[in-house]
Amino acid sequence: MPGENLTRTEASERAAVVATQSYDVSLDLTTGPTTFTSSSTVRFTATPGASTFIDLVAPSVRSVVLNGREFDVAAVFADSRIALDGLEAENELTVVADCAYTNSGEGLHRFVDPADGEVYLYTQFEVPDSRRMFAVFEQPDLKATFTFTVTAPSAWQVVSNQPTPEPVPATHASEPDVAASTWSFGATPRISSYITALVAGPYVVERSELTSADGRTIPLGVFARASLAPYLDADYVFDKTREGFAFYEKAFEQPYPFDKYDQLFVPEFNMGAMENAGCVTFTETYVFRSKVTDAIKERRVVTILHELAHMWFGDLVTMRWWNDLWLNESFAEYASTLATAEATEWTEAWTTFAAMEKSWAYKQDQLPSTHPVVATINDLDDVQVNFDGITYAKGGSVLKQLVAWVGKDEFLAGVAAYFRKHAWGNTELADLLVELETTSGRDLSGWSRLWLETSGVNTLRPAIEVDNHARITSFAVQQEAHPDYPTIRPHRLAIGFYDLVDVDGEQRLTRTHRVEIDVDGERTEVPELVELDRPALVLLNDDDLAYAKIRLDDDSLRVALENLGRFTDPLARSLVWGSVWDATRDGETPAGDYVRLVLGNIGAETESTTIRTTLNQLALAVKQYVAPARRAETLAVAGDALWSLAQEAEAGSDAQFQFVKFFAHLASTDAHGDVLAALLDGTTTLDGLEIDTDLRWEILEGLVLVGRAGQPEIDAQLAQDNTANGQQSAARATATIPTPEAKAAAFARLVDADDAPNAIVRATTLGFTHVNDPEVLREVAERYTASILPVWESRSYHIAETLIAGLYPAPLADVALRDATQAWLDAHPDVAPALRRLVVENLAGTQRAVEAQAADA
Repeated sequence: MPGENLTRTEASERAAVVATQSYDVSLDLTTGPTTFTSSSTVRFTATPGASTFIDLVAPSVRSVVLNGREFDVAAVFADSRIALDGLEAENELTVVADCAYTNSGEGLHRFVDPADGEVYLYTQFEVPDSRRMFAVFEQPDLKATFTFTVTAPSAWQVVSNQPTPEPVPATHASEPDVAASTWSFGATPRISSYITALVAGPYVVERSELTSADGRTIPLGVFARASLAPYLDADYVFDKTREGFAFYEKAFEQPYPFDKYDQLFVPEFNMGAMENAGCVTFTETYVFRSKVTDAIKERRVVTILHELAHMWFGDLVTMRWWNDLWLNESFAEYASTLATAEATEWTEAWTTFAAMEKSWAYKQDQLPSTHPVVATINDLDDVQVNFDGITYAKGGSVLKQLVAWVGKDEFLAGVAAYFRKHAWGNTELADLLVELETTSGRDLSGWSRLWLETSGVNTLRPAIEVDNHARITSFAVQQEAHPDYPTIRPHRLAIGFYDLVDVDGEQRLTRTHRVEIDVDGERTEVPELVELDRPALVLLNDDDLAYAKIRLDDDSLRVALENLGRFTDPLARSLVWGSVWDATRDGETPAGDYVRLVLGNIGAETESTTIRTTLNQLALAVKQYVAPARRAETLAVAGDALWSLAQEAEAGSDAQFQFVKFFAHLASTDAHGDVLAALLDGTTTLDGLEIDTDLRWEILEGLVLVGRAGQPEIDAQLAQDNTANGQQSAARATATIPTPEAKAAAFARLVDADDAPNAIVRATTLGFTHVNDPEVLREVAERYTASILPVWESRSYHIAETLIAGLYPAPLADVALRDATQAWLDAHPDVAPALRRLVVENLAGTQRAVEAQAADA
């Protein structure tokens, strides 16, 4: 990674010298499996006589010609930059290079489908990787039009930001035995380079269209690999897209800004999706070849609507520099959840947001690496690590709180005015706040300072006094801040009173009273609640308007723990789940108590994402937070309970499916192995449960985990499923083999060689840390610390991040690991801040686990 960075200062200086007009990019994708030819002609104005540079990451450059003047390539190309001097007022630069395909999910990624041998390509350019495909001024505020001309095999689909033209036979092709064609795309509107795109290969496509708010017909396409096409539910994707279009065009008072909208499910994708203008790429795990949980189905809808929201917020109007990345992502998080809840069948999307996004945000905000929502982004390394729970989830939560404070109608009116004023331009946070202040009448400068420019999460507790008749005589909300992040903030929140009420013959916890207030300072009196009868349960932050950790008073906590499954409102129940989990992470509630709470109440949970999130937290509590002396016993109890829950669940239900999956994941005893083996060979069945391909892999991994299967069984299953998914599952299962030798081999496959693609790297790390006895990782722990710097210095960012986080032997979760990690940090005080942050976050997880174990003991 050395030599590929760019600082904010450099970007600012370059933007002061250069203004870009257009790019004409010609690509030849018929030159073989490792490189492709790229020719980029850039037209730009500049300060006469000035010097600057253009970005390019490529194995070789053939020529650099500026205004008819040919440069000596060896003299001007170094460290991912081409130096340009003697600029004129009007400039034309042409760079011809041999660029490299990647297998890391960055730049132009090349994938060969093991099912049929076909080649598939796609780009991923955010943050700084369009420079891996063509010479470009790689920063978001140097917008331009982009015209792509692509030569590729004639049988391929070729897709970019503009509508796909009719191809013509190529006048030349580098491989004469391959029939080739050329696609000449029209120019894009003025956009940033990171949202340009190219997807090419024998993709299968289904097409539809819709009518935009301004009367235009917008062509729609949904694409997937040929071997996955039988599982592509394009009609559903089109339906959700239409619902999103209608919702956003009305809410934003702005028609869709581009000429078409393609959605492409691509292999080995690093993230959930990417908002390339009119050409959105998605992880193909959203093409469901086997049964998936309702949580995943809902997440796909939220992701579809998240990327669609970006067409306005991010693509039409774009941040000036990456310190406002949060605004792109937080807005899309808020808007997509709102659209999912109000425009689709997933009406409980805000419960999902509370269960998943909020828990992610609270966790991230309590790490030593937490940062303000408006982060300090000094360079590209800084922004890479800021695709995190602050940028997405805390930012989205803060926007939700802002909406509660200024009003939803006023918020959306301000957003609409922002789009009208800044269409096709670049902005900063202040530009949005100006419009929101105008529509709401609120001064947002103080709000911005307290919520966006400081770090940390507050804790809110109720302080309640009652008389002898249980009538409230005093009610206040007490606010605390962590000593390291002492900011006390204003909150707009609701307080709910809940009582046990007879509903259809059952006692249910039902809201009987609600008040919405502004909380500010360390203590806020709530006179509206004085003289009311104290309810069974008092819930701060009812409806989840605020961003804050909440605690229940002792009486409410007792009622909640005894009646968690009796809430009529799944959002209220989710808030209680989250409160108890926060208390467990903070060492206030012993981990063993949390385990008992989950196992005793999860069977009554109705929301798929709440089940999924809670069971993942159960797994962490059992394996890292419970006192080590009780870990094996607790793990066995959890496995037994999950199998019982699976047997008791409604046949074919999402809950049944999740309980089986997590039973396989937490299996630890011979008895568990017997059940898994019987499920796999069909001697044990559950009504409504099909052991399909992906579930078969999960059950096999559980058998590997308990020592009842190994490499022969993995190889046999791979022979039955030699697909991309199958190869990833096999890599994960192989890395799960619970011996020191197998763990060392998995580590070596990733660290000693660098040929594994990103998806195999990710799958292997998941198996590597999937252990019941963490001691099998002890011998690898020393190799881990020795490998950190070599990995960082030799791998691309995404691969390095996956290895440094994914190979960290976190399951050891003890003082020895903590001290070794701290010793590495002490010995390397001057490493890149982005690398230091990754290691600091590893250390923080171990430290929290050690403290939780002490609390549990």
